Amino acid sequence: MPLITLIFMLMLFVGFFPPLSSSIGTTHLSGSACLKVSSSEFVGLVREVIDILKQVSSILSKFSSGLGDFRLSHAISDCLDLLDLSSDELTWSESATQDPKGKHNSTGNLSSDLRTWLSAVLANPETCLEGFEGTNSIVKGLVSAGLGQVTSLVKQLLAQVHPTTEDHHFNKDQFPSWIKPRDRHLIQSNGVAVDAVVAIDGSGNFTNVMDAVLAAPDYSMKRYVIYIKKGVYNEYVEIKKKKWNIMIIGDGTDATVISGNRSFIDGWTTFRSATFAVSGRGFIARDITFQNTAGPEKHQAVALRSDSDLSVFYKCGIFGYQDSLYTHTMRQFYRECKISGTVDFIFGDATAVFQNCQILAKKGLPNQKNTITAQGRKDPNEPTGFSIQFSNITADSDLVPFINTTQTYLGRPWKTYSRTIFMQSYLSSVIRPEGWLEWNGNLFLDTLYYAEYMNFGPSAGLFNRVNWTGYHILNDSSLASNFTVAQFIEGNLWLPSTGVTFTAGLS
Repeated sequence: MPLITLIFMLMLFVGFFPPLSSSIGTTHLSGSACLKVSSSEFVGLVREVIDILKQVSSILSKFSSGLGDFRLSHAISDCLDLLDLSSDELTWSESATQDPKGKHNSTGNLSSDLRTWLSAVLANPETCLEGFEGTNSIVKGLVSAGLGQVTSLVKQLLAQVHPTTEDHHFNKDQFPSWIKPRDRHLIQSNGVAVDAVVAIDGSGNFTNVMDAVLAAPDYSMKRYVIYIKKGVYNEYVEIKKKKWNIMIIGDGTDATVISGNRSFIDGWTTFRSATFAVSGRGFIARDITFQNTAGPEKHQAVALRSDSDLSVFYKCGIFGYQDSLYTHTMRQFYRECKISGTVDFIFGDATAVFQNCQILAKKGLPNQKNTITAQGRKDPNEPTGFSIQFSNITADSDLVPFINTTQTYLGRPWKTYSRTIFMQSYLSSVIRPEGWLEWNGNLFLDTLYYAEYMNFGPSAGLFNRVNWTGYHILNDSSLASNFTVAQFIEGNLWLPSTGVTFTAGLS
């Protein structure tokens, strides 16, 4: 079939997406207690979104070759993966709503689970469309209408889930069904039993990490442990959505390194530039470094990307320049990690807590401003955001001589409802007195939520901070508690099963 005929047929097809549903009401409580509507109404709209995703994917698959364009082919591949993830997340939402005690119960808190998964579905289409930046293609136009409908419908769904803010206390019977209580010992012991060993020198089962990942079972309800011996592994690792409960253990951040150098400038989408990417739920990493060595001149270049729900990164190194850490979606916990970069080097739309981490600003391009965070919350009903607690924010060694000439900020608003909180952390003199940087003039300054609580150090003074409507100085511990492990990521319901050290509250 001639290409122009195919394009014409697909353009006609785009017009046949079903209209936005108006079936959801807003005034009654029925079905699950966490929903404002009946379960059947909620599930009906979930299925409607799944149908639209299938139609968009059908269009994209016709162009999977990328028409000979390297960047376009990656953008289309990203979209197909992201929409596939969205379909899974919607299926989990449907399953958990109909059977809250089933295999998709996740934390056991249905409200938290639904809002997390729906927020991911909201983020994925936008990431898909962003990937077309730099392409001269009509493909984006062919799918944008359908993806716009997905976004509108998912916002409706998010609005129908009651948020939960209560502090949940851990009970041994509350472990997610797909994580075994014995896993709590894995991360605390240096002598754990492993399922696979990766070693460059040939002394293990595999010589590269990706082969070990591919050998892991799909949808495993049991922890699968991969030990990666010391060495620099120059490869790109992607743990796909079917690989549940994988744990990787290295010999330390200075010893075991997974390294890559993909970047936007070299034709990769930001999403696909990641050296290490994980989507499978329940992932744990310990004592390992993920790095992207592309350098500041290559712009977006991700070291680590996570879409893994209930994932843990413990004593890990995450090193890059612009966009080092892509906390794309889902609930994530970082403990005792070292994270470095320049522009927006912790970014994404996950619900993520960072505890006892070293966050290091690096020297970038001349006259370039450093921003530690760029959180991507798009809707006020999303539970997403970044909470940085008990951490040390300072300059990396290459920036120290240039602190007075390089401006570094806590964050800037990437999306409309960007949300980031720094609390009980050390802010060195690397941070500018105003604290935060605008994205583009007055854009999002009234709708963002940025806050600080009980920070200390040379740049913790609040007298010269920005005076935006969305910026808050927290003096009330009850408000700050909303961003703790226990409440922000429901940590008491799932972190004990991982064995990682964590502080549930403010102390």
